[in-house]
Amino acid sequence: MRMIMGLDRPTSGTVTVNGKPFRQHRAPLREVGALLEASAVHPGRSARSHLRTMAATHNIKASRVSEVIEMTGLAGVATKRVAGFSLGMGQRLGIAAALLGDPRTLILDEPVNGLDPEGVQWVRQLVRALAAEGRTVFLSSHLMSEMSQTADHLLVIGRGHIIAAGPVQQVIDSVAGGAVRVRSPRAGELAALAADGATVTSPEAGMLDVSGTTAALPDSMTQCSHTGWDATASTPASASSAISTSRSTHDS
Repeated sequence: MRMIMGLDRPTSGTVTVNGKPFRQHRAPLREVGALLEASAVHPGRSARSHLRTMAATHNIKASRVSEVIEMTGLAGVATKRVAGFSLGMGQRLGIAAALLGDPRTLILDEPVNGLDPEGVQWVRQLVRALAAEGRTVFLSSHLMSEMSQTADHLLVIGRGHIIAAGPVQQVIDSVAGGAVRVRSPRAGELAALAADGATVTSPEAGMLDVSGTTAALPDSMTQCSHTGWDATASTPASASSAISTSRSTHDS
């Protein structure tokens, strides 16, 4: 995201926005609106003052400033200093700044960070509404559950490489794979109970990964309960854990 905005230089390759690098646009706020760091605001300014200053650089009318303030729920705090804002209110101000130029493309880095449930729902509705208008909205998040309710396509990146890409459900299915992880002190004997067609692997002692049929685990667990065995089951590699892991690895 920072490379798209010209803030970081890629080791190779180029990024263009509407045919040219972002920094070469005469009115970049009208091309791309970005929320990368919500705290990048002078703490002594009010929300309205901050947005008016940005608007002045692109000859954006004051009425548009008032419009995005209302749109992002900042009307009640528009004249207060940003230093006193909560994390959630800072996020709303960052989104207001991204929307200021009425751009066709938005880049939002963790937009729901610090928002209460009402704010999270508002971001979901806003993003879907913007996309429905024909705009392109790039979101980043380590919360797969949130992306499943918001995004149309996913791009999973780890250590600078694309791990998975495609429609949301396709990526979830490719990562999850319908597998179930079982832990039991008698894992070896339990493996023999797996249904026909199931694939069973043992990543470590006392643990089995079962895949290949949705019936394999429930049937085996039922037999375990009848025989008094101790076993617990969980999904081992859901898409959410895969994405959060790849994000954490990349950030580190």
